[in-house]
Amino acid sequence: MSQRNPNRNRGNKGNKSKAMKYQIRADIKVNGTVQRKDIIGAIMGQTEGLLGDELELRQLQRTARVGHVDVEMETKNGKVHGTIIIPSSLDNVETAIIASSLETIDRIGPCDSIIKVLEINDIRATKRSSVVDRAKELLLTMVNSGEAASKTVIEEVRSVLTVGTAKNYHGLTCGPNVESSTSLIIVEGRNDVRNLLNCGLKNAISADGAGNIKQELIDLANSKESVTVAIDGDRGGEMLFMQLYDMMKVDFAAQAPVGQEWELLPQKTVTMCLQKKVDASKFKHQLDKKIAADNEKFGGDKDKDWDKDMGETFANEPAPAEIQELFDVVEELGKNKAKIRFADGTYSDEIGPSKLEKAVQEATEAETVLLNGPVTGKVQAYVDQSSANVIIGTKEGKDFGAAEGMTVWLSEIHR
Repeated sequence: MSQRNPNRNRGNKGNKSKAMKYQIRADIKVNGTVQRKDIIGAIMGQTEGLLGDELELRQLQRTARVGHVDVEMETKNGKVHGTIIIPSSLDNVETAIIASSLETIDRIGPCDSIIKVLEINDIRATKRSSVVDRAKELLLTMVNSGEAASKTVIEEVRSVLTVGTAKNYHGLTCGPNVESSTSLIIVEGRNDVRNLLNCGLKNAISADGAGNIKQELIDLANSKESVTVAIDGDRGGEMLFMQLYDMMKVDFAAQAPVGQEWELLPQKTVTMCLQKKVDASKFKHQLDKKIAADNEKFGGDKDKDWDKDMGETFANEPAPAEIQELFDVVEELGKNKAKIRFADGTYSDEIGPSKLEKAVQEATEAETVLLNGPVTGKVQAYVDQSSANVIIGTKEGKDFGAAEGMTVWLSEIHR
């Protein structure tokens, strides 16, 4: 059963919103059944006074320097797993301090908890990357039409003029020599390939990030005498290396400096990183040790292994096919109208909100309650008193919460 905040992205109505610079994302695991308000209350309460008045979360929210604390969560087998999202307009140092304070919270009410900060995203960097990519597209259009003079354009945007030498290999951006060269450099994205082209390296190909690695790339790598994986200096780059190492021939690993990306490295740094490449098996061993150390650091004591059956990060559970079919039935109902599905597969007539409680209580062999509207705590209470144990609705409503022995599917989340 998943829960998502219906008020997300509404912002602070009482204050003029400030442009957010960073977004804190943290993974939370709780050994017990708690609600979103319990988690937010613990964040506010247990960090109060910890960092001094200047970094007190409630005051920061009043002045719109910290945005709405959002929690996406799932309750399963009496445990909660979810993600905490906090936007911030503070500087990077203050934001990092706020993020680290979350990891001091080890209890939510009476329940043990583990909070681990996954990342702090620089929202401005994402916007800047979009601006640069769009500027390059516009510049290339102007150059191709003869309406721009490249001498008047700043160096970073002007680098797009080299993309004319970039090729396409089964949908992957690459240099012109990836097939003819005996060696291959695999990078994360197409902008990395373009930057290496600027540096005179024509045997690079993009993997298009972690995810579904194309079989054509695997076959190409396996045919080369030497394969180097050039990764960014972050956790994402390391994850990409681990994936590629398990799927294809990888001889060497070259990592950008911490926090830097290949697409932005100057030629001098590109050359240095490639010269310092290390044997892939050695790099894999170092990463394994690092992962083991992180697990030891954040895994807790030996007797606190209640979180081991949870995933690495939180993800909403997709509804099975039979529930997807019931979502279709819900869409056909009138607004805020309901139907009861019985054990034999038949349905009741449409039921209005004022008659739902009586209809549910009087229904025999009721299996599922379908509602074209939000599932509130009151509706959950009605169903809890009946033979039904499944609710199909559109979204969370007032006082929605986890309920023992009841399954709730929401089209807003599980569709």
